[in-house]
Amino acid sequence: MVFDTASLYFRSFFGVPNSVTSPDGTPVNAVRGLMDSLARLIEQYHPGAIACAWDNDWRPTWRVDLVPSYKAHRVAQVVGDAAHEVVGAGGTGAVSGQAEEAADELAVQVPIIREVLAAYGIPVIGVDDHEADDVLGSLAHQATRPVLVVTGDRDLFQLATGEVKVIYVGKGVAKHDLVDSAWVEAKYGVNADQYVDFSVLRGDASDGLPGVAGIGEKSAAQLIQAYGGLDEIAVAATDPDSGMSNGLRTRLAGAVEYLGPAQVVVQVVTDLDLPSVDDLESLPWDGERVAALSERWGLGSSAERLSAALGH
Repeated sequence: MVFDTASLYFRSFFGVPNSVTSPDGTPVNAVRGLMDSLARLIEQYHPGAIACAWDNDWRPTWRVDLVPSYKAHRVAQVVGDAAHEVVGAGGTGAVSGQAEEAADELAVQVPIIREVLAAYGIPVIGVDDHEADDVLGSLAHQATRPVLVVTGDRDLFQLATGEVKVIYVGKGVAKHDLVDSAWVEAKYGVNADQYVDFSVLRGDASDGLPGVAGIGEKSAAQLIQAYGGLDEIAVAATDPDSGMSNGLRTRLAGAVEYLGPAQVVVQVVTDLDLPSVDDLESLPWDGERVAALSERWGLGSSAERLSAALGH
């Protein structure tokens, strides 16, 4: 089981009341929410090994060079060697008021999260110039045993093939979906192998991907069902005998410079040089450090539950 760490702690930050604080008043809602999420899923699925993927670069330059709008509406708040994002006021890139306060309250918790994960012996894996998505993709793709990918990011549905399933927590950890290719097909009308092209056509406002004007989920799925992937759709758009409507031809012609680069941006990297999931082992558990962190930050029942889930 591999976790999209930032996705989980970011959702915890907004899902757990900010009244959850340490004895000195430091907010720990993201810390405790993440710990509870890990414990709940470990208890439910009993994985043989776990790891937390980390965003060493939440908006890699090589992706921005391909699609400049990629996550352009977000603002990076760098915390040590990690980064998280907040939505800028009005999408302008300026952080002010409540957004700035939220950024500060989350920023102070990221180093605590790193300390907690280290104390519990949970491996944290990040790669420079790559997002956590790429780490998750590489871990899943290179494994020779079943893998569960935990995330709130729909783009990772592309990984739900073979023995890889996605635990999608978009509606919360308690109401998560267990996603395989059949689930993707039932939901969207395309299989997991086609999800990247589907996402490129449809677009994704949360990632700053505009999609093709006038093409939504239904029409994107219909195009893929009729013609195949983006390459085949591009050919059909220039073939007068393909049966494609003039309206669709015009829309696709207007997006020709976007489609290829966006496909590379949405496709997660699967060949990073990482420790094999098959050989992944927990790091040493430091019980004294866990106790000290629990007391220092008031982690209480979250610490107890995570310890129990990990067999300590």
